[in-house]
Amino acid sequence: MRSTPADLANQVDEPTRPAARSTLALSRAADFIELVKPRLVLMILITTAAGFYIGSYPPVNWFRCLHTLIGAGLTAAGVLGLNQYLERDIDAQMKRTQDRPVPGGRMPPLVALLFGVMLTGSGMLYLTFIVNPLSGLVISLIVASYLFLYTPLKRKTSLCTLIGAVPGALPPVVGWAAARGTVTAEAWVLFAILFLWQLPHSLAIAYIYREDYAKAGLRLLPVIHPDGASTRRQIVMNCVALLAIGLLPALLSIAGGIYFLIALLSGLAFLAFGIYLGVARSVQAARYLLYASLLYLPIVFIAMAVDKI
Repeated sequence: MRSTPADLANQVDEPTRPAARSTLALSRAADFIELVKPRLVLMILITTAAGFYIGSYPPVNWFRCLHTLIGAGLTAAGVLGLNQYLERDIDAQMKRTQDRPVPGGRMPPLVALLFGVMLTGSGMLYLTFIVNPLSGLVISLIVASYLFLYTPLKRKTSLCTLIGAVPGALPPVVGWAAARGTVTAEAWVLFAILFLWQLPHSLAIAYIYREDYAKAGLRLLPVIHPDGASTRRQIVMNCVALLAIGLLPALLSIAGGIYFLIALLSGLAFLAFGIYLGVARSVQAARYLLYASLLYLPIVFIAMAVDKI
């Protein structure tokens, strides 16, 4: 019996089907990973772990620390996914975000919503019942303020940057609360460092992509004042404040002299990049400031943990 052309085609295609299915599965997995912004989650986990370690009485309960990172990581991934769901129409209008899974059409919005809710809810419950209720309460403040204050206010007022810095500064407080079951003044020093760091970091991003943000209707400072003068001024002011506040852990005996030196040098370098942006007034200078901010945060928090008193 002779094979028809259709039979021959099926025979040729058959070996390629498992490979095609595997490729499709990997592509879908990559989209879910992209949805939760793993690099940003990693940064959140670093500051959460630092807060836990610095806030711990010896000996450090590493098992509880692991539980804290699991809960915080799940929540952070879920919130970042839900943010992409809520901002899918904005992302579709900007070049740097239009190829994300939801605006790019590779993931249905409902799937992103359900996935984000599942991760966020499980992370909050994990912290509340496995670690302690206070850490669950603090993480719930992050969720509420990020999704229901910061995200919608980006379309309404430039103050959104200040408001968004609050949930962004709370991860070390989550770690501290998980370690001690209470939140002391030292935890708010960590909060203040992260709060002040976020302002030049976020404004540098907004300065670089201000045309994209304007096209999407976001009311960020570089969009409202396109000449950039107010943005550059705010960046320098917050870098100066960060330089001073960044030294407090040593002055309050949270960390020692090694930390003081590293925080001083890092703060001065960060300020130098902020001043350079004020002088150069260029997108490239804003990129240098952005890179400096990505180095400053882990250096300072790791130094604080290593030089803990």
